[in-house]
Parts: sequence; C-alpha cells; structure tokens
Amino acid sequence: MSDAATARRLWPVFETYHGVVYFASEAPEAYRKLGLKGGWMGYFATRSAPMGAAPPGLVTAVFFHFHPSMVARALPDAWALATPGDTLATRLAVVDAALRRLLPEWVGKGAPQAGEMAEAAALAREAAEAPPVAGRPLYGALRSLPWPPEGGSADHLVLWHAATLLREHRGDGHVAALTAEGLDGCEANVTAAAAGQIPRETLQVNRKWSDEEWGEAEARLAERGWLERAGGQMRMTDDGRAGRQRIEGRTDALAAEPWRALGPARTARLLELMRPVAVAIGERGGVPVPNPVGVPAP
Repeated sequence: MSDAATARRLWPVFETYHGVVYFASEAPEAYRKLGLKGGWMGYFATRSAPMGAAPPGLVTAVFFHFHPSMVARALPDAWALATPGDTLATRLAVVDAALRRLLPEWVGKGAPQAGEMAEAAALAREAAEAPPVAGRPLYGALRSLPWPPEGGSADHLVLWHAATLLREHRGDGHVAALTAEGLDGCEANVTAAAAGQIPRETLQVNRKWSDEEWGEAEARLAERGWLERAGGQMRMTDDGRAGRQRIEGRTDALAAEPWRALGPARTARLLELMRPVAVAIGERGGVPVPNPVGVPAP
C-alpha cells in the first residue's frame, strides 16, 4: 500500500477520535461557564487558541472553509472573555469527560482495555511528532503546546492530542491542496457537495455561505468547466471530478509523513488498536454521520 493510501486509510480513525470535541454534550455548558457566548464562539476560540489570541483574518485564512463573517462574530470578542490558555484547558476537560463517558472500556486506570489505549497513545504520539512544521500553521501551533501527562488515567488525552496534531497536519495540507487548485472557501464547499462528499444542507448550515454566494460560486465553477446544469440542478463534470481527485490525492500525499516515519508494521498496529475505539465512538453517538467534516464512519 502506498504512503498516500495509508494516510487515507488512517484518516477516518484519528479524525473520529479527535472529532468528539465538536459534538460532546459536555461542551456547551463548559464554554458557557468560561464566558464564551454560543457554540460557534466556543468552536473558533478553542480550535484557534493554539495560535494565541488570533485575529479573525488569521483564523479565516487558516480555517478556509468558513464564511469570514462567522469568524468575525466570534473573534476577537472571545479573547475579551477568556484567555487562549483557559479555552485550551476547558477544551481538554470537555474531551476528558466525553471520552470517559463514551469509552469506559478503554479510559482510566484499571479499565479492561487500558493497555491498548496506552499502546495506541505512544504510537500515535510518535507519528504526530514526526513531520516538520514548516508550512503547517495550525499543526505548528499545536506542536508548541505541552502534552498531557502520560500514563494511567491520561493516556486517552495523549491519544486525543496526537489525533488532533495528525488532524490539523492533514488539514493544513488540504488547505494547501485546495489553494493550489485555485478554489476559494465557498467553491471548496460547493465542489465537496457536488462530489457527494457532504450534503449541501450540512455544509451551508455549518459554514454560513448564503444561497446567493453559493450560486455565484457554482457559476464560477461552471465557467471553469467543473460544473454543469442538468435537470435543473448543478452536477459535477468529468473535469470537476478529476479536480477533486487531484485535491484528495494531494491531501493524502501531504499527510503521509507521519506514517512513513512510523513504518508499515507499527502503523498497521496503530490502526488495529484505534479502529474499535473509533467504531465505538460512532456507534455511541460521539460523532454523527454525515457531518460537516466529511469524515465517514470508521
């Protein structure tokens, strides 16, 4: 199996483990107590906090798919309510509570499968620390953060931090691939919907592009030859499908370094350890499918 194919195979597993933070029932109250107003302020503040008190322009650039007005409604106001350090601590507490609720067999000293959790955490950490940070803004910012303490009751948090590093390393590469293909944020969403990766209604609700902006992006893509109208609806052309395949292929290739560093045997072992964990998260409602990220059920 190629390095890029390995990266594609691992993605749903560590993305699901990381994604618990976005759907955790513990999050709204925790962020409210911190002073953050609304779910989206909590999202933008906690995810961007590794970069410090980041201004909206920086977060719009790094997050890419979101309408700039979404970011501007959350930042910089969030930093007057909570420090980046406090938001990161609260996010980790949310993850801790959610994973303990969702994965009692794996989480905590004395859990029946705690040994597997510890082994997975060690392998994932090694993979996550392998790539260089150049050209990876969010991954690079996360690399500057301390790790949760290893051992016993915190192995699930070490694994979550590793999954977060791997996720944002891949995400930085995906933004680079989209930009290299000449797409803007709205066009990236339109092509993902047209390719059948994520339903349009899911993307529009969660990325806040208006019908007018969506239609204008469709028109630009049609002029480019990526979309065509058929039966009153826009559908992807062969050129459009080829473009999305280039994007996904580049994303996988750019995400391969952690798995090259870990090696085939230990990468396969990490997948063996993490797959049942990710499956349990999905089956227990930790990460719904479909979702705005586009991650399938592991």
